[in-house]
Amino acid sequence: MARPKSEDKRNAILAAAATVIAEKGLGAPTSAISREAGVAEGTLFTYFATKDVLVNALYLELKQELADAMMEGFPRKKGVRQRLEHVWNQYVSWGVMHDTYHRVLRQIQVWGGLTEESKTAGMVGFAEIQTLAAEAASRGMLEGLPQAYFGAAMQALAETTMEFVRRDPKRGDLYRRAGFRMLCSGVKFGR
Repeated sequence: MARPKSEDKRNAILAAAATVIAEKGLGAPTSAISREAGVAEGTLFTYFATKDVLVNALYLELKQELADAMMEGFPRKKGVRQRLEHVWNQYVSWGVMHDTYHRVLRQIQVWGGLTEESKTAGMVGFAEIQTLAAEAASRGMLEGLPQAYFGAAMQALAETTMEFVRRDPKRGDLYRRAGFRMLCSGVKFGR
């Protein structure tokens, strides 16, 4: 029987960490993560020197997965509104389809152990989205508000939309469209 490859074990530990943290929070013991991954606790520490290192690595994995999902099919040659709508729809879809990962990512983002290095690295995949926000701001679409404010408002509205889509999937498209209309009411698209 072939032994699992090193990368397979690392990925199993990260997947287990997401599952356990979603269920038990960031205070979950590494023994629970090891058990879920099907590896010895010592093996976990072979791949991740500390639990903080593991959680930072999980953050980066989740951010990259989210960035990949949001950028899939990104309409680079379309207008600001169409690109923003694409980002909105992809973010909401990812959050609904990957509820566990989404909940874990939210926890890690407010965790005190998240390093500045991880925060910076986690934003790399969102460069085009940041460019989109800068373009909207430079055109006066954000009414002079900081991009960070608009981003936080978008995230809060998307979180609400995701929750309602999860609760009532039959009306998911309605919630998604309504959420985007609400978001757009705070943006001047230059009609």
